[in-house]
Amino acid sequence: MLPYKTLIQIDRNSSVNIYIQVCNNFVSLITNGTLQPSDVLPSSRVLADLIGINRNTVKLAYEELISQGWAESVERKGVFVLSKLPVISKAKIPEPNKSHNQQESFIWTNHFSNSIPSTNFQKTGLRIDDGFPDVRLAPVDQLMREYRSLSRKFYGKNFLKYGSSKGSEHLRISISNYLSNTRGLVASPDNILISKGSQMGIYLTAQLLLTIGDTVAVGVSNYGYADDTFKHSGAKLIRIPVDENGMDIDYLENILRKQIIKALYIIPHHHFPTTVTLSMERRLKLLNLAREYRFAIIEDDYDFDFHYENKPYLPLASIDHNHNVIYIGSISKTFAPALRIGFMSGPPAFINAAASLRELIDKQGDTLLEDAFSVLFNNGEMERHFRKSLKIYKHRRNLFCDILETDFKNDIEFEIPEGGLAVWGTFDKKTDLIKMSQNALKNGLHIDNGLFYKNESFDKNAMRIGFASIDENEIIKAFEILKKSL
Repeated sequence: MLPYKTLIQIDRNSSVNIYIQVCNNFVSLITNGTLQPSDVLPSSRVLADLIGINRNTVKLAYEELISQGWAESVERKGVFVLSKLPVISKAKIPEPNKSHNQQESFIWTNHFSNSIPSTNFQKTGLRIDDGFPDVRLAPVDQLMREYRSLSRKFYGKNFLKYGSSKGSEHLRISISNYLSNTRGLVASPDNILISKGSQMGIYLTAQLLLTIGDTVAVGVSNYGYADDTFKHSGAKLIRIPVDENGMDIDYLENILRKQIIKALYIIPHHHFPTTVTLSMERRLKLLNLAREYRFAIIEDDYDFDFHYENKPYLPLASIDHNHNVIYIGSISKTFAPALRIGFMSGPPAFINAAASLRELIDKQGDTLLEDAFSVLFNNGEMERHFRKSLKIYKHRRNLFCDILETDFKNDIEFEIPEGGLAVWGTFDKKTDLIKMSQNALKNGLHIDNGLFYKNESFDKNAMRIGFASIDENEIIKAFEILKKSL
């Protein structure tokens, strides 16, 4: 007989009934091959004595096994493992302290074996990020108040049912008005899709636009996750230089004369990572080229709301009269990154297709949260938040850049950004950014090591250093540590 005294483990503090625990133990013994079809189980009296439980409890466990189809009772003979069950080879017990190099249990293709895990920014501590909003400024209490208020209302219960894969109708109406008032972008609510942040918008767009072998034009320096998304779709990337006036559209034109480009991804307003803005002359030429060569423009406008010196240029989508632009924006980047709310707009048929694709991976968003955001847009709370944040971020930017100019003049080259939440800093060639990041961490400061911004065509000793998410005292303290770390 098997050593049931050690094989059947009972936890008397568990909320699971003991007879269910016994039943589950037997199921494990059957499925791992320890017990084979037609094997006899110990009598209820013997098992009860072995594991120290009531005999009736064992009887209940056996009845449960039988009812689930794992065992059968033979009159005057006892309880047996069901004879019809397939024979299962006994699982091998791995040797202790031995690495697991066994072959995969099933065949699959891992396209992400070299991917670097995302940084967990939720860990506490002093951090210079690459340009996130200060979540302490976000009116989260007001958002949660509206969330609770909507959930308590009778009609609010409908929010718990399935809704449109395009997202909350109320928020789409609010976003439509918001885009019209702030960007001059005319997009009907039906022509807007609410996404889980701008990254979902990029992914949906790539899946609809691209097939294996298609070519996408991107900046020599570019948002790495966008590059990876396009590559995952099977597309080839062609790099377009970026200078102080944004992407070089003349260079793009020469490329278009030689080969077909399916789409172009661009961040014309505060290019990532370098923060430069695409000039109006280049914007108009890009739209003309898109119309002539029939390629899509994927416009990522993740931080339009943060511009400090003068009114920002209108998005490409606002002056696109030929419907070449797919416009992607984010509330997460301006409110709080963990609250995943973004939006996209484009040709009607394209947005409808994006909604259908979204249903395959994520039926819909959080309708109640989306409606709560809609209330904040409608009652002016979002506008007040943007005005307040803009004033604070401008003050932080000025202090940040003053310290860079004074204390890091020989270490970091930079231009004062007109907008956005970060400075693009080019470090002295002698500075090892990886070692600098490691030294800073030892001294209590989390700062990036610059690897995220590099690609096969871009290898500058540079990185984005964000000023928005830390207050004045934190900026001073962070730079004191950074100076030591250099």
